[in-house]
Amino acid sequence: MQLSRRHFLATSAAALALPYSRVWAATTLTMGSVRIDSLSDGHLELPLDFTFAGLPEAEVSALLDRHGLAAGGLTPPCNLTLLRDGTNTVLFDLGSGPDFMPTAGKVIEALAALDLTPEDVTHVLITHGHPDHLWGLLDEFDEPVFAEADYMIGQVEFDYWMDPATVDSIGEDRASFAIGASRRLEVITDSVRKLADGEEALPGITARLTPGHTPGHMAYEIVSPDGALMVVGDAIGNHHIAFDQPDWPSPSDQDPATAAITRTALLERLATSGVPLLGFHLPHGGLGRVEKTDTGYRFTEEI
Repeated sequence: MQLSRRHFLATSAAALALPYSRVWAATTLTMGSVRIDSLSDGHLELPLDFTFAGLPEAEVSALLDRHGLAAGGLTPPCNLTLLRDGTNTVLFDLGSGPDFMPTAGKVIEALAALDLTPEDVTHVLITHGHPDHLWGLLDEFDEPVFAEADYMIGQVEFDYWMDPATVDSIGEDRASFAIGASRRLEVITDSVRKLADGEEALPGITARLTPGHTPGHMAYEIVSPDGALMVVGDAIGNHHIAFDQPDWPSPSDQDPATAAITRTALLERLATSGVPLLGFHLPHGGLGRVEKTDTGYRFTEEI
């Protein structure tokens, strides 16, 4: 079956059937001539406080039990999105590279599983500048990994990480994020295209400002004659508390209040439209849909 024609802002709640197959490190979705693969960059290992610090302990404990999460820490997957339309080969985000966590930085292996190399990538669209999304820009020799690609990032996001004041304002725990981001963006500063909210990055791909996780975080709306998909990055950062309690502030977000507003609005739009999403830290490749529940939302994988 093919995706029916649908836009991100559509209001019909009818479900869409997605044809897909799963191979190592990839989940594949086809929309006519457009093929989208979810590529595994590995996973992160995070303490519970990264997501749950300051939240009600009893409710957090119940949420961990409900979702089968380990009390000792979180191991979120890292799903990069690859789009091929017969002309362009577009990678959304770059992964962690060699300098962040040893459990991540595996995107080149995932590409190889699809018989692709970094040189095949024509465009890179960046959601935001955190290490697991940007640090894969450079290899262990500080050379660009995707040397043939054209790069794009939100204007607000680029300006934030390139501002020398960010390292002092972001907080001590994340100062290395600012240093690492500016070092990598400096490599492409003369060529990177800076996107505005609502700007078409490539035919059929529109940048959508989704701030809060970072100041200029971008999601990307993909629309073809045969369907639609939203690449949400970290605007919806997990499959548990982000869906169960989207209005709760999360310490993983740089501006928790703004992120909660963004997240709630995005979940509502996706639930109402029936348009699928691909989330960077959502399970089993990150491809699924948002369903409303009596108290919040639920992530439903496409299986």
